[in-house]
Amino acid sequence: MATQAKPVLYGYFRSSCSWRVRIAFALKGIEYEQKTINILKDGGQQLTDQFKAVNPMQQVPAVTIDGITLSQSVRTAWILLLCGTQKFSYFMFTLFCYLTQLAIIQYIEETRPEPRLLPADPKQRAHVRIICDIIASGIQPLQNVYVIQKIGEEKVQWAQHFINRGFEALEHILKQTAGKHCVGDEISMADICLVPQVYNAERFKVDMSRFPTIRRLNQTLIEIDAFKATHPSCQPDTPDDLQA
Repeated sequence: MATQAKPVLYGYFRSSCSWRVRIAFALKGIEYEQKTINILKDGGQQLTDQFKAVNPMQQVPAVTIDGITLSQSVRTAWILLLCGTQKFSYFMFTLFCYLTQLAIIQYIEETRPEPRLLPADPKQRAHVRIICDIIASGIQPLQNVYVIQKIGEEKVQWAQHFINRGFEALEHILKQTAGKHCVGDEISMADICLVPQVYNAERFKVDMSRFPTIRRLNQTLIEIDAFKATHPSCQPDTPDDLQA
């Protein structure tokens, strides 16, 4: 029987979407290879023809697994609105930003179901998906590097505004759903999405004291090996000055 090839993750150390995938692999105990796509170097290596052949969306992450290549990116029709302007309404964002497809993590969950990342209870599964959608569709895309570069000098205020807005909603939901983790006491996709987003919030100097439930959950999760080992500070492509 042929040995199955390791999955290959095309990502960037500080990409929160890449971090999500790293966490999922770690929680599942899946060994994988990493290929760095530096989204800042040389104008962005994700924009090269070579990477376009891997992911036509030209965004990280992408994963080659089981003979197929999967990408995990927000649908980008709304991002194209930024090409000619630095401002657009939140209404237009919600109109054009469809639900993020967490395709890679969902595929991993469906093909390698243990340990599970979605609860057995349907109501809890729904809560996990709600939390994932808020983060992956309503918060993270608005401080994506592509967007931030277009915003320019006001990027910090921009990021803080939308992170605070999303965290206000999350805090309310998590007060109702959280146990030890985001939904009850089992680690789920919601936790995988939460930790990278808190990391981004801290990068943009968001006052986390306003969100005690989010802060408590994050402090618990970042002590778990799967989250520690995949942290942006200890990846193969982490710059020396940012290493833990």
